[in-house]
Amino acid sequence: MDERRREVVLVAIRERCLANRWGLLAAHVRKNHVHIVVESDASPDRVMNDVKSFASRCLNRAGFDVSDRKRWARHGSTRWLWTSDSVEAAVLYVVEGQGDAIAVYQNPAPRR
Repeated sequence: MDERRREVVLVAIRERCLANRWGLLAAHVRKNHVHIVVESDASPDRVMNDVKSFASRCLNRAGFDVSDRKRWARHGSTRWLWTSDSVEAAVLYVVEGQGDAIAVYQNPAPRR
């Protein structure tokens, strides 16, 4: 994804989490993949699918590519984070462990 697409995807992630009352703790939209850490009662698979679908709709509305373009892998890596230490480690990895920051969001006051 180029810079404009990454920014659209980052905004879409933030909007979708807000609309679903999910706590977005961190997001990093890279050139060819996305990492997010979300606090939610929904399953990680549901969060991932919902965010991917909404981001695609936002990219379509912005006029990027054709509407039936396949943007995402069929699945993705999802996991539950059960402890505050695992959440903190995941946020640190997403924000700082991906190389140079491209399109990054970190919640300034994560819920606990």
